[in-house]
Amino acid sequence: MVQPLVQQRDAAGWFGHPRGLSTLFFTEMWERFSFYGLKALLILFMTAAVTQGGLGFTDQRAGSVIGWYGFGVYASAIFGGLAADKVLGQYRSVLLGGIVIALGHFSMAVPTVPTFYLGLCLIVVGTGLLKPNASTMVGALYDPEDARRDAGFSIFYVGINVGAFVAPLVVGTLGQRVNWHVGFACAGVGMIIGLIQYVAGKPRLMPALERLGQSDTHAARSSEPWWRFQRDEWGRVAAIAVLFVFSSIFWGAFEQASSSLNLFADRLTRNTAFGYNFPSTWYQALNSMFMIFGLAPLIGWFWIRLGPRQPSSPVKFALGLFFVGLGFVLIVPAARMTQQGVLVSPWWLIGLYFLHTIGELCLSPVGLSIVTKLAPARIVGAMMGLWFLSIAVGNKLAGMAGGLFATLPLPKLFGAVALVTFVAALILLAITPWLRKLMGGVR
Repeated sequence: MVQPLVQQRDAAGWFGHPRGLSTLFFTEMWERFSFYGLKALLILFMTAAVTQGGLGFTDQRAGSVIGWYGFGVYASAIFGGLAADKVLGQYRSVLLGGIVIALGHFSMAVPTVPTFYLGLCLIVVGTGLLKPNASTMVGALYDPEDARRDAGFSIFYVGINVGAFVAPLVVGTLGQRVNWHVGFACAGVGMIIGLIQYVAGKPRLMPALERLGQSDTHAARSSEPWWRFQRDEWGRVAAIAVLFVFSSIFWGAFEQASSSLNLFADRLTRNTAFGYNFPSTWYQALNSMFMIFGLAPLIGWFWIRLGPRQPSSPVKFALGLFFVGLGFVLIVPAARMTQQGVLVSPWWLIGLYFLHTIGELCLSPVGLSIVTKLAPARIVGAMMGLWFLSIAVGNKLAGMAGGLFATLPLPKLFGAVALVTFVAALILLAITPWLRKLMGGVR
């Protein structure tokens, strides 16, 4: 394998972090703008009547489509990671992925059913190339022993949430108030902006590519079989596999924001504030709003304050599962009220998304960071892609739940979700000592 050429510490960027972090921050921000903008509109567009410009799908059919779409977006990350590791390299994979994503959004801007499905397929392929490899490059900006890595991922995660916050307000409003397809096109424009700044910032990414043993045009050269692990490597790969299961459960609950909870907001919530009727897609911005404007820095400060006494990664995962379940416990009384024909207050969903944001901060950035720490270096792209498969499984589960919106009493649906996440959290806490042994000293 090509030996890494970079030895010195790059501290010339934001808050003393490598300069390439800002480039990847904005790349991911605009990609998430396009992704979450589409996601806020998708189930509403599919279930809207044809006379309203929608597709006229039933809840069950729309839930199935959004479930398979979400599954495909994240499952394709496995192939995107492999393609980067073995053929394209991380830089070109992200660039090509962004181009394909933009083409997908513009395809959906054409108001026909074939172009709708073509657009979804293109976005699946493009996201699979972009998402795991952008995260891999973030990890590669730092030397293995660099203590700034977790903080770097936290900053990167803010970029994800800036895009996710703005998208429902801009893309969602355009789609619901102007035209569905104008919203889809706006999402594509966002991806183009992200690509422009990504290409302009390429020199800042070269240190990361050198650490990965590649250039901006070629993947790393290695004759070593990717499956020939040392004993400690097998243990760490097994730890990733165990955490994968619990990550899937978490995302199965959390990603109902775009399925059952999106329908709940649109059909059963009184969407008014200070006399203004606002689009139901605006609820999709709450999670990121809470994260950017308070919870992310607060929880980050809390972990730093605890220092070596902070919980291990498996315990943080259990906390994530607990808080996402608590959000569904909160919404159960509101679901009972809607059975009496009442439109409920927006505060129920605001409270749910507040709790879900705490849960996400306990699990999601920790998951990205732990994979870059545990995965063998020669297959880190593929392992990151495999990690995103847990989100794919979660999206499929969430889509299935959305399909039950009109057929299963909502108190039972939301209560069952809460129960599953609580049980999973308890099981994870019970096996944490064993899991930490597999992790071989990695927290």
